[in-house]
Amino acid sequence: MKLFSWRFFRMWQRNRDVFFRLWHSEAPGIVIEPILILVAMGLGLGAYVGLINGQDYIEFVAPGIIASYGMFAAVTECTYGTFFRMEERKTFDAIIATPLSVEDVVAGEIFWGATRSLMTGTVILVIEAAFLLVHSPWALLIPVVSFMQGIMFSAIAVLFSSVVPSFYSFNHFFTLIVTPMFFFSGVFFPLTQFPEIIQSLSWVAPLTPVVVVTRALFQGEFHIDVLGSLALIVAIAVVFFAISLVTMRRRLTV
Repeated sequence: MKLFSWRFFRMWQRNRDVFFRLWHSEAPGIVIEPILILVAMGLGLGAYVGLINGQDYIEFVAPGIIASYGMFAAVTECTYGTFFRMEERKTFDAIIATPLSVEDVVAGEIFWGATRSLMTGTVILVIEAAFLLVHSPWALLIPVVSFMQGIMFSAIAVLFSSVVPSFYSFNHFFTLIVTPMFFFSGVFFPLTQFPEIIQSLSWVAPLTPVVVVTRALFQGEFHIDVLGSLALIVAIAVVFFAISLVTMRRRLTV
């Protein structure tokens, strides 16, 4: 396995420049959808759920929404976006004809996906602060966690993009992997409310440790699970990053 070089920044820069030319078409979704989910789940369902761990329901779901939409931002960018650049526009083929290597291209894609996660997480954090839901100064570290989870989910998404034959395959990825994580990773309800088998399986989902860390920063309450969750995020990110470098090289050079 070859490592990437500093030139990965050029791939990141290319994606950034395209985004800033088109940002006005994506910005409404980044802002409006999380607000709708927060209001519908936090205020609508929250009226029936009541307090969870001494909190109003809307305060419980707020950090989970940051984590989950950071995930959506990264995986969407590095599935549909990456596949479009790779297969439809042949952007990757053109770029690897320059001094950039395949590994530089892959790293640029992953770090750009992490940047999208960072942007989304920060925007939602600001929105929730406007709703007066943020009570701990530790929440200022949430963008860092958003970037870390962005690397993890982008690497997973790039790996999947490197092996699928068409756009239609992403339906399986989102239906069988992403959506179940959204519902069974502690975003909307405490994991302790699920049967034991679901609690155990939920830790297979990469979103679960992200929700744990984000909620701890949001509340300013830390326990041993937070360190374990951080270590798990880093470990998953490193493993999938390394694998995606290998699988994408095979995809682009065979």
